[in-house]
Amino acid sequence: MNAVVLLVVGVAILVAGYIFYGGWLAKQWGLGENKEETPAHTMEDGQDYVPAKAPVLMGHHFSSIAGAGPINGPIQAAVFGWIPVMLWVLIGGIFFGATHDFGALFASLRNKGQSIGEIIETSIGKRAKRLFLTFAYLTLILVVAAFASIVANTFKATYTADGAVDVAASSANASTAMISILFILVAIAFGFFVYRKNVHIAIATVIGVAVIIACMAIGLNWHPLYLSGDTWMIIVGIYIAIASVTPVWILLQPRDYLSSFLLYGMMIVAVIGIFGAHPTIDIPAFTSFVDKGTVGSGVSLGTMFPALFVTIACGAISGFHSLVASGTTSKQLDKENDALPIAYGGMLIECVLAIISVCAVGYIWSEYVPGGIVTPTAVFATGISRMCAKIPFLAGAESVIYSLLILAVSAFCLTSLDTATRLARYMFQEFWLAPGETYKDATGIKRVLTDPYFATIITVVLGIALGMTGYAKIWALFGASNQLLAALGLLAVAAWLGKVGKNNKMLIFPMAFMLIVTVISLLQTIYANVTNAVDMWSWIRAIIGSLLVLLSLVLAKEGCQTLFKKKA
Repeated sequence: MNAVVLLVVGVAILVAGYIFYGGWLAKQWGLGENKEETPAHTMEDGQDYVPAKAPVLMGHHFSSIAGAGPINGPIQAAVFGWIPVMLWVLIGGIFFGATHDFGALFASLRNKGQSIGEIIETSIGKRAKRLFLTFAYLTLILVVAAFASIVANTFKATYTADGAVDVAASSANASTAMISILFILVAIAFGFFVYRKNVHIAIATVIGVAVIIACMAIGLNWHPLYLSGDTWMIIVGIYIAIASVTPVWILLQPRDYLSSFLLYGMMIVAVIGIFGAHPTIDIPAFTSFVDKGTVGSGVSLGTMFPALFVTIACGAISGFHSLVASGTTSKQLDKENDALPIAYGGMLIECVLAIISVCAVGYIWSEYVPGGIVTPTAVFATGISRMCAKIPFLAGAESVIYSLLILAVSAFCLTSLDTATRLARYMFQEFWLAPGETYKDATGIKRVLTDPYFATIITVVLGIALGMTGYAKIWALFGASNQLLAALGLLAVAAWLGKVGKNNKMLIFPMAFMLIVTVISLLQTIYANVTNAVDMWSWIRAIIGSLLVLLSLVLAKEGCQTLFKKKA
């Protein structure tokens, strides 16, 4: 299969899905019928509720949900063949993921910008809310731990046998760290001038992008910070603690908006490389229903069902997206009609990135199969940079393009990291509050527990501590946990739509499918860890997996009872 054909056909299907299915959903749910202003206006507080222009909010939303997910999943799942991957990305993206993200944002907009947890309480019940929030919070702690560790590892210095810094080996990491720091400073300046000095967004954007390019040039040539991984973990912890309570207009909005140009640029470079090289991808159309672990990393993904649907999350459907949509995005949406392009459209852009990732791994398949290059980020950067090198005017830029692609992925991990921290703070606060109640309304110990600073400190300490002590031991459960979040997000939106008398039938099958996928995946994990227990962590993973199965069944039972009653 030619990569250009794969990309063009995939994009055409996604565009059609946005126009026809996305437009149909908007009509079914009555998007734009509410003449009241969005929560960003009615509840504006200059902290979390701050209206943002559509391009700015798209930048935040896209940067937060993207990260490395739409790159890692498709590359790892390519062991089943390019046809299964493409079918899930296209069908899952249009009918599952984009619908899930759009539904979560729409429901939150009509509920004062509150999270999925609050929507569950008003639609299903208080116990369901607390179970969901507990599960979502712990999942976010795992995300904070993992992403903090990833960021620290891309920043840390390498040391020689005698304990001295190996400057040559650490130079690339030091450059990434320096560029990231400069990037944050640029974002703060951008937010100040746009929101406090009323500089036009177009002018600020042009200047901001130009300054970012300058920062990259500076960072590549001047990078004096050579620090250990543990030191960077602490610095990252301090940063995300501050970012979680800082008003969104001064850091979150501008940083994510400017970051999005890195991702757009990365995708444009990839498209240029694909069209310029127009290669035939070497991935078989279909390999086998069972992955025997003979391709890539050598670790078996198991059977295609449910592995394909758990491995490819961000490129098709991801529960984390519903937390972003109903957590930060809904509190910044300027106009209700912006929900369709930002939530539904944002997911489909991720699908395009997933297709590009398939093209990248297909181009270097001969090296991926024997395990020569297996890290998904490296596979992506290598494949795209080599395609670009086939174009005459880019022939000598392979190493530069490779470095810039790695930098872009690292920047999005940092973006997703502080968004996850803010979301976890929201979840921790909401657990103790009644619907519509804020921490300012609380008294006594509840006032302490719901204080933004206290909730942030607890979140950061737990996340960083887990990141420094071995989150990898339970990371294998994240895929199923994330897809369980997606199933519960679909369930919550379906219950709410039924409550307000709107069509929710389009959510029933995706919700049931993702729930089945999750439960089967977890049962497989439990069985594997019990029958092949090698240490204490095997039993811990089995216990956590069992609890997740129980959680999914309890919430599904309560949710289905609610849906049945509404239907009756």
